[in-house]
Amino acid sequence: MASLKVPTNVPRPEDDAEQLHKAFSGWGTNEKLIISILAHRNAAQRSLIRSVYAATYNEDLLKALDKELSSDFERAVMLWTLDPPERDAYLAKESTKMFTKNNWVLVEIACTRPALELIKVKQAYQARYKKSLEEDVAQHTSGDLRKLLLPLVSTFRYEGDDVNTMLARSEAKILHEKVSEKAYSDDDFIRILTTRSKAQLGATLNRYNNEYGNAINKNLKEESDDNDYLKLLRAVITCLTYPEKHFEKVLRLSINKMGTDEWGLTRVVTTRTEVDMERIKEEYQRRNSIPLDRAIAKDTSGDYEDMLVALLGHGDA
Repeated sequence: MASLKVPTNVPRPEDDAEQLHKAFSGWGTNEKLIISILAHRNAAQRSLIRSVYAATYNEDLLKALDKELSSDFERAVMLWTLDPPERDAYLAKESTKMFTKNNWVLVEIACTRPALELIKVKQAYQARYKKSLEEDVAQHTSGDLRKLLLPLVSTFRYEGDDVNTMLARSEAKILHEKVSEKAYSDDDFIRILTTRSKAQLGATLNRYNNEYGNAINKNLKEESDDNDYLKLLRAVITCLTYPEKHFEKVLRLSINKMGTDEWGLTRVVTTRTEVDMERIKEEYQRRNSIPLDRAIAKDTSGDYEDMLVALLGHGDA
């Protein structure tokens, strides 16, 4: 009986850990070597590398990276190297702090992660910060924002494709009534958005569009110029229905600002590369008539640019 051959091109975590340790040794850091390894490993492989590195060198790889790297490049490498639930827990914590407050990040995490993944994020949050995500969201928000965000991070949505068409019709009517009344923080309005499955909500919003002649976000946009709550409400709907459109917008605004918003750019690239980056790249090309990697290369430089561009090609490796 022929023996099974082990593929020779599969990277070994022991080799990767050794190469990373070499990258930190001697005079200066070998950033190119760090990129060539970490940017081309998936989440499971990166987790193994961290375990092997800690066992071999008695040091957390993340601490080694923190000592050796700096600035935007460091942030990109650190975020990428974290396990996805740890990463989201860190991003959520940063988004509730006074000086880095960003409710959009909470919406992204609550609305674009699968239900079981969101539970892992909340477990990671509790393990790291010794309190619940819900506690911090409740503490750092108020009024309508708290009324919207707290159930979003608390919910455990049904993930199936089943749709109740009668329910979609009745709840489309409720949403239209509340929009007509400008009752955007009405209990039923928020209940529908924060508890229904994505499939059910998609059916409801399609019904809304067909019955009332406009997409709900178009109706909300007419009112949202100076209203942060309504802008966030629109982001919730987009993240739940067409997440690639939301992330394309974040990238576009990050790159096209006077001065790049590196935080937004890094967050989207590191969190979406292993999820839906191909769809985001297609949306970006369609919306901006330039490939995303070229837009990023024009707006960034050095090791930071190299890391982001390598991650954009991660799925092709």
